[in-house]
Amino acid sequence: MNRLAKIAAAAAIALGAGTVSAYAACDGDASTETLLGAGSGAAVGGLASHSLVGAAVGGVAGGLIGNSIGHSNNRADCRRAARHEYRREGANREHDDYYIDRNGHRHYY
Repeated sequence: MNRLAKIAAAAAIALGAGTVSAYAACDGDASTETLLGAGSGAAVGGLASHSLVGAAVGGVAGGLIGNSIGHSNNRADCRRAARHEYRREGANREHDDYYIDRNGHRHYY
């Protein structure tokens, strides 16, 4: 197997593992994405350079990228959770439908 095929296989495995998530949660935790990014970065860096230094640099770079992606996904999950937390009060109010965002503020329709 040549070098490019090994890198492509490692990248495909890393992307496949990165897309698997148990559930979307607004918990501020990006550790899973950081670990997946660091592992896949180390694998690709090691395969590309055939050295431990390349694996270490790839692991650090992958960890930083994975952490960034994890925080971005978490923000999206929090927005989604805020949109779906609906409340309905009595029918005599001017605005019957509203939702409460993650900070506890009401937003009327």
